[in-house]
Amino acid sequence: MDKGKSIKLVIVSLILLSTLISYNLHAQNSHTVKSDSVYENLKAEFVWEAKVKIATMINVGKSKYGTRRVIPITGGTFTGKSIIGVVLPGGEDWQLVRPDGDTELQARYLLKTNDGYVIQVINKALIHVPVAGENKTQYIRSVIDLEAPSDSPYDYLNHAIFLGTLKVPELKQGEEPYVIIGFYKLL
Repeated sequence: MDKGKSIKLVIVSLILLSTLISYNLHAQNSHTVKSDSVYENLKAEFVWEAKVKIATMINVGKSKYGTRRVIPITGGTFTGKSIIGVVLPGGEDWQLVRPDGDTELQARYLLKTNDGYVIQVINKALIHVPVAGENKTQYIRSVIDLEAPSDSPYDYLNHAIFLGTLKVPELKQGEEPYVIIGFYKLL
């Protein structure tokens, strides 16, 4: 095969490859989801809200991934339709402020229900604060993994996907710092 034909073959192959990639990316675009799609009916139900008390942030400093921070979890309460209890002290919220400005959170802590069962919470969140000029609102959402004793009335928590919200309230004078986390079961 001569050099001219080889170059044409490479160009045609690249055009074909870029067309296939473009089609594949378009097929994954959320605007192409059909109205009868399983995703159209995604819903969530409120499970409980937690008031999680936090201590002073520990600034670990810059790393190869961004700025690392740790916030100790010191206690709190949670209340829902069919569950109530306390947040046990000893958990931590590990945060990474990425070079793009977004913050990733990975919190791990324990809840204790009023009837004595301990539930592990692993909460992975993303916070995006729009930069000046962006016409968007702040985005804070999380995916929550719950682990409850399988021989407890809370075993149902082991068999679902949970999403979360995070609010940082304005503190009143003398009030201990805390955050409010909403827990929602994906139906």
